[in-house]
Amino acid sequence: MPTVHPTASPTAAGVPAHPSVGAATNLLDAYRPGQRFLATPTRTLLAEGVHAEVPDDGRPLPERVRSAVARAAGSGHVRPLVMGSIPFAPDAPAALVVPRSVSEGPPLAADPLIALPPEPASGARWTVTPVPEPEVYGRGVEDAVRRMRAGEFDKVVLARSLELASDAPLDLPAMLQRLARRDPGAYNFALPTGAGRTLVGASPELLVSRRGERLVANPLAGSTPRSADLAEDVSRAAALLRSAKDLHEHAVVVDAMRRALAPYTSDLVVPERPTLIRTATMWHLSTTITATVARPDLTALELAAALHPTPAVCGTPTDIARRVIGETEQFDRGFFTGMVGWQDAAGDGEWVVTIRCAEAEEAGGPSGGGRLRLYAGAGIVADSRPEEETAETAAKFRTFLQAVGVAL
Repeated sequence: MPTVHPTASPTAAGVPAHPSVGAATNLLDAYRPGQRFLATPTRTLLAEGVHAEVPDDGRPLPERVRSAVARAAGSGHVRPLVMGSIPFAPDAPAALVVPRSVSEGPPLAADPLIALPPEPASGARWTVTPVPEPEVYGRGVEDAVRRMRAGEFDKVVLARSLELASDAPLDLPAMLQRLARRDPGAYNFALPTGAGRTLVGASPELLVSRRGERLVANPLAGSTPRSADLAEDVSRAAALLRSAKDLHEHAVVVDAMRRALAPYTSDLVVPERPTLIRTATMWHLSTTITATVARPDLTALELAAALHPTPAVCGTPTDIARRVIGETEQFDRGFFTGMVGWQDAAGDGEWVVTIRCAEAEEAGGPSGGGRLRLYAGAGIVADSRPEEETAETAAKFRTFLQAVGVAL
């Protein structure tokens, strides 16, 4: 296992050009519930313990994070960092800490051992309850489309959830293994969010990263399920690149992010047309935005806060979309469509859109079982069809359902 550095923060310079075999997967294998695990395309982090929590004291969150890191540095950490989760709702408390120690390795995708298959799911019996029922979700999409065609707003992202319950204890390390080994290039994470609760997932979407003056954002919007048949899979990818509905949905998100970043950056580069990225279950339209940060004191989280929530997870106009979400969805999103990530004392960091995830909770009591709440959303525009959006959310659920061995 790589050396634990209690005072070290992740830097690209700390990742060797030719990492040793097993340097990243050792960290994945070492994860245990209660620890904090985050793997990105630039590094793999495994954090132990809590040096300090980021307080919920009414100040803007980026300011609280900055001061928490500074206090940790003053108490003996040479280069501490903050890790954790930020919820969708702006007034809900975040789950961010300065860990006591952090082990760092190269990206999972750079480790040849990540190709080894994980152990199969245990075969635990799960009770699955959709919230809402697919038919109810479809009616919510219909209503949103009607309101958009009447000119009330331009886009809204509507989500639904699945509640899974089992009598068997949750095996979080095994779930994380299956997620990470299936999509090693994704942003894989397992982060405590409260007593007995852990946010686990494999997000494909970088909200924003900052390294020195360099900013990168990678909005995703417009999706289609993948196929096990190669010819059909390629056909679906090509169709997505031609889809007027999906291209419009993507353009709405990219344009909003361009406007949000403009006051904070220079040399902002936004490609004219999207490309494609793929996960194990989905194709997504993708645009990589790059820029130079306008001021050296702007942190990664300040930039992320300027972007969040993007139309890719909320809609546009934002205030109206939030209201429609509250009127339509039958559950609290919690940390779903929030952010997960890290930031160091220099203000460098990576913040990721919290999708393809579940919140795990140990049930406690003599039964010793556990519960999972899975989330999936779809961007609704005026041309959306309820049956297609319901199918898209079902395909997105598969990322996590496969990790627990549930077939729907």
